[in-house]
Amino acid sequence: MKNKSILLIALIILLAAGNVFFGWKALTYRAELKTERGAVKAEGINKQVAEFNQLFIEKVLRAQGDIDFDTRLQLENAARAIGDKEILAQWQKFTDSQTEAEAQVEVKNLLSLLAKKTINE
Repeated sequence: MKNKSILLIALIILLAAGNVFFGWKALTYRAELKTERGAVKAEGINKQVAEFNQLFIEKVLRAQGDIDFDTRLQLENAARAIGDKEILAQWQKFTDSQTEAEAQVEVKNLLSLLAKKTINE
């Protein structure tokens, strides 16, 4: 009878130790998963910023004439898809420019911001 009690206590201790070990592992994996999700999100944002940057260069900076409505809409949607309020605000400043000189300043600001976001994300 005493051997059964000792065996039962040892089994309970072993099961409790297993629960502690697996609980610790679950917490560790959860922290790693959170870190990886953050990295994947940052990588996705970087990709969207780079794609917008490339699209902007191709459609605006290399344009030979006026920018048509569809191109403006495509750029607007790409800026919004990034989901960054600062980039969208700078895009709005560019699109709201009244003079060519003002637009040139805002283009420089936009390109600088896009480069900064790509590096810092």
